[in-house]
Amino acid sequence: MEWYPTEVNGDEAKRADGGAVDALIEFYRAFNTGDLKALEAVWLAGSEPSMDNPIGGIRRGWDEIAKGYSKLFEGPATVRVTFHDFTSQGSDDWHLFVGRERGTCRTATEVLHVAFRTTRWFVHTNGAWRQLHHHGSVEDPKMLADYQKLIFG
Repeated sequence: MEWYPTEVNGDEAKRADGGAVDALIEFYRAFNTGDLKALEAVWLAGSEPSMDNPIGGIRRGWDEIAKGYSKLFEGPATVRVTFHDFTSQGSDDWHLFVGRERGTCRTATEVLHVAFRTTRWFVHTNGAWRQLHHHGSVEDPKMLADYQKLIFG
């Protein structure tokens, strides 16, 4: 039976087996430290990747996805999340993680607790796992409005 962490925030030790779980850990490590270069290393390059979430809408291609992350990382808020309550399934060339994120969105004067439903789809290409798609959604409309206000000012 394969080992999977029950939560991922990027602080976990990787399995060091080159598997999709290590790519997931690297994603959260990069996101939670605001490291755009490390995120780029985890995402598939070019025009194929896509992202759909309530903050950035639909973004297609790494360049557009990177613009969204840059806006977040350079903005007034710091967001840190932990991926939990997730399922994991895949094969030799794809892997899907479906679960929830919880965390905080902090500005100099406010702290908002956030919760998202999250899907992350990775593909194995050129000997490495790369994220091909991310979908995020929010169950609580008030939290979404508060979150957007903190992110966009």
